[in-house]
Amino acid sequence: MPVLLAALGALLVSLDSAINIALPAMASAFGVAPAAIRWVIICYVLTYACTAFAAGLLADRLGPGPVFTVGLWLCAATFVGYALASSYGQVLLLRVIQGMGSGMVYGTAPALVTLSLPPARHGRGLGTMSLGIGVGLGVGPVLGGLLVDGFGWPAAFVFRAPLFLILALLALTRFGRVAGAAPTPRRLAVADLLRLPVLGAGTLAFLSQYAQFAVWLLMPFFLVTARGLSPSVGGVVFVVTPLAIALAAPLVGAAMALVGFGAGLFQVPNLALMMAAFPPAQQGAAGGLAFLGRTLGSAVGVQATALLFDARLPRDGFLAAFHAAFHAAGLVCVLAVGLVLLPARSSAPRGVSVR
Repeated sequence: MPVLLAALGALLVSLDSAINIALPAMASAFGVAPAAIRWVIICYVLTYACTAFAAGLLADRLGPGPVFTVGLWLCAATFVGYALASSYGQVLLLRVIQGMGSGMVYGTAPALVTLSLPPARHGRGLGTMSLGIGVGLGVGPVLGGLLVDGFGWPAAFVFRAPLFLILALLALTRFGRVAGAAPTPRRLAVADLLRLPVLGAGTLAFLSQYAQFAVWLLMPFFLVTARGLSPSVGGVVFVVTPLAIALAAPLVGAAMALVGFGAGLFQVPNLALMMAAFPPAQQGAAGGLAFLGRTLGSAVGVQATALLFDARLPRDGFLAAFHAAFHAAGLVCVLAVGLVLLPARSSAPRGVSVR
């Protein structure tokens, strides 16, 4: 049950991809430029980056179950708040609060998995949790597009309120503390963070998310603004390669599929390596660190991509600025590949199996 709850929690959090296709509508509603709308993403991911790590440390003290459950309740309350938001500032404040709740869910979900399964099944359990993330990322843009077309941009947020409420009630009844959670706590030292396996996994997660979120920021504007697609059709193109080929962006659709496929191949082994680098008493910290690396990459990627796009747009126009931003993201991927190919010193797992 803890693995299923972790996967469902990760799925609901990753449904935040629904808001990406709503970004053009939000920019229009609040009179915000495409580059400036990045703060909707940055306020959220920076908050849950820090919160995920703090939640992981707290989970090592209290057990991941209670921290995970509180995060679900906070998310449910925040999504109700979006129905009442009337200004861009209010939306950004809600994104910070949502980031706190999401960080509590993301930061403790890996520990829920590894502390409830025998070591030989950790890799499979983390794969199940990551499947939840992948489903949310894939379904989100389609749902978001349909909701924006039918009800306006707030619907891309509000629809998750009852889903989080149901899962929070389920979590509350199923566990207070996961069996095996919160063993004798071991204080996290600086030396624990400076080990090669930890630095390597964190750096690669950072670079991967940097490149991926360059896509997530600008692609909705390309589909809706440059290509003139409706949000609902743009949401489908965002995730389905055959429809992308049949519609207005053939090459982009194929490229989007490759981005997702590559991220899927990378993320599960990367997460498993991070969890394997820490003993059972520090599984909360390990999960928090894994998502800290990812989310810092997301935030920096969005910021750098927006700045580059904004600098090129007045001089070169939309398409040239769009291409420049994607070329820069590609170079980040090349850097990540170069780091992977460097000879690395092996390190024995510290109480967690990656199989």
